[in-house]
Amino acid sequence: MRFADSQYLWLMLLLIPVALIFIADFFRQRKKIADIGDAPLVKSMITGYSWRRDAVKRVLLLVILALLVVIIARPQMGTRVSNEKRNGIEVVVAIDVSNSMLATDVAPSRLEKTKMLVSNMIDHFSEDKLGIVVFAGDAFVQLPITNDFVSAKMFLQSISPALISTQGTDIARAITLSSASFTQAEGIGKAIIIVTDGEDHEGGATEAAQKASGRGYNIVVMGVGSTKGSPIKMADGDYLKDNTGNVVMTALNEQMCQEVASAGKGLYIHVDNTSSAQDQLDDFLSRLQRGETENVSYSEYAEQAPWIALIIVILLIIEALLVRKDGVIFSRIKQFLSRIAAPHAAPLLLLFILATASAGAQTKDRMHIKNGNRHFRSGLYDKALADYQKAVAANSQNPQALYNYGCALLMQNQDSSAIEYFQAASKIEKNKFRLSKSYHNIGFICQRHQMYGEAIEAYKESLRLNPTDDETRYNLALCQRNKQQQGGGQSDSNNDDKQQGNDKQQNTENDKNSDADKQNKPQQRSSISKDNAERLLNAAMQQERATQKKIKDAQRQGSRHLDKNW
Repeated sequence: MRFADSQYLWLMLLLIPVALIFIADFFRQRKKIADIGDAPLVKSMITGYSWRRDAVKRVLLLVILALLVVIIARPQMGTRVSNEKRNGIEVVVAIDVSNSMLATDVAPSRLEKTKMLVSNMIDHFSEDKLGIVVFAGDAFVQLPITNDFVSAKMFLQSISPALISTQGTDIARAITLSSASFTQAEGIGKAIIIVTDGEDHEGGATEAAQKASGRGYNIVVMGVGSTKGSPIKMADGDYLKDNTGNVVMTALNEQMCQEVASAGKGLYIHVDNTSSAQDQLDDFLSRLQRGETENVSYSEYAEQAPWIALIIVILLIIEALLVRKDGVIFSRIKQFLSRIAAPHAAPLLLLFILATASAGAQTKDRMHIKNGNRHFRSGLYDKALADYQKAVAANSQNPQALYNYGCALLMQNQDSSAIEYFQAASKIEKNKFRLSKSYHNIGFICQRHQMYGEAIEAYKESLRLNPTDDETRYNLALCQRNKQQQGGGQSDSNNDDKQQGNDKQQNTENDKNSDADKQNKPQQRSSISKDNAERLLNAAMQQERATQKKIKDAQRQGSRHLDKNW
């Protein structure tokens, strides 16, 4: 049980003066009776008088007023945990993020082509699970295996070479880490998809592929690029140069990719500017054995205002029928109708009508949000955007509608408009947790555009509201590091983020009845789960420690990673 607009519960304080007025009026009536004469005698002469009935009527009016306040605060009930059975496959995608993946021999670049390919693959998933591993000279888990495809796409878009400072192509490490990312479910097809240009191979990849194949994992190696070679265009528009000042030319090592695929008894696919690679991948995945997996889901919050409105109607009828202790039912109904028309009953009735109408309007915008959340989870961002727009039109003061609208705009790369709606939501949102998500997403957009100063401020504000958010803290650390590098004249690309959620989903705000429906998760849980967030943060911290260790080892051994940065 919760209240969506709990700030209105402060209106309950108004019941105190109303109760004092009723008490004062009660004693005033007793004083009038005492002034007339002997109190018991006067009361016996007043037809139908009963001080007990009079007290009950006043209590009923107070209860009715309290319930009206409850309606305005929008009570909701739900969050029932349920286990859903799904019939699908498990896929872990290992993406090469070395600088050579910025080459443009495949349009718009090897890395962007990879993102498009994986994104299209996700669009065909329904009951499957997906994990993402990024690697260069090292590897770490970008997204633990999940069926939260909204979060998967958000993590996918945040991938860049800046995630790993150690250059190279350590496919063996990527395969090993991918193998450890699957669930323990049996009787289900599991595939490791390695997307790489294969240049500057570290060694040990064929052995790792053989071991993964022996454990029953299907290996797919997707070689991205051209064997003729291409320069590497950096974020500043210039081409990457080696230590001698010559422009670096990077080429697809197709032979190595084929050897890894052959060792893993899997499939090699060449990724070029056509759609053939996408077709081959989809066909391969469609032939994998589909098995039963368990998915934990959460029910939505349901509005309880209509039920409370019904209780108010019943209480009003009871209050009106408590007129005379000797009256019959027909006379009471007649008096009830006359009391509705009485001038002193009009304000209360008007307040009831307005509260009921308000609840109806709020339910309408919540329905639009619910529909938008469903489309958001399915990746139908255009339809989700239309639903959220209707929700905002129905209630422009609904912070969850504004937040989810911003999430849908963000997924369509309309960053400037998305920031406007996140800022609008932050101005009226009272819930600290949901407010922190708005600032988190503002920080993500600034981070994506390398506006690290603004991103740092937004992440700090998010942490002030939700100090336990490890993902925000991790993104803040990345921005602070990139800002230092940027100040030192180095060019940086975007870094990772969560979208909740948002929870929430991501993610849209999955306020369970709202947001991309979590929620935003627009919150499903349009957001990544807490367990996944902790696993991601731990993986990132482990990767950072491993990276620092490799750099120190390279400094002692004269490793080529200090001389080669692609």
